[in-house]
Amino acid sequence: MLRAGLATAAAALALAGAARAEVVDAQPNGFEVRQSVTIAAPPAKVWAALVQPGQWWNSAHSWSGDAKNLRLDARAGGCWCETLPNGGGAAHLRVIYVEPGKALRLEGALGPFQFSGATGHLVWTLKEDAGKTVLTQTYDLGGYMQGGLGTHAPAVDGVLTDAITRLKAFVETGKPG
Repeated sequence: MLRAGLATAAAALALAGAARAEVVDAQPNGFEVRQSVTIAAPPAKVWAALVQPGQWWNSAHSWSGDAKNLRLDARAGGCWCETLPNGGGAAHLRVIYVEPGKALRLEGALGPFQFSGATGHLVWTLKEDAGKTVLTQTYDLGGYMQGGLGTHAPAVDGVLTDAITRLKAFVETGKPG
């Protein structure tokens, strides 16, 4: 019994600070996913990393296959864009609100949703907590997609949980994973 309790406590400690993910709502016309993580760094350091997705985003979730081709111009009207081979490019999201060190809101359709009539908002909020940062990431997507959008929520939740987990690792260790 004591061993089981110790194992449970060890597992809880290992997960402390791990990303908490949630499919908040999923309907045929849209969904909301949310992830939250505590990062052992002040908001200014988290912000500096956040606006450089090429340093921490997973290359498997990019059109070019290399996250280093991603850039984020963190100003109103700026672009989260990706350079593609042969002079190509992709505009993933457009920046609609910037409050450095506190909040960043982007508008658009991530990944395969660019092939649909859907659009969404990716929102990051940063809150200081005893020298650490609580980073919350929310993605709301709505509109039309053949077959509906709600069934895609778990996969999107997985991709965005991976992203916020990699960002945490990058800020805390200098390596995204």
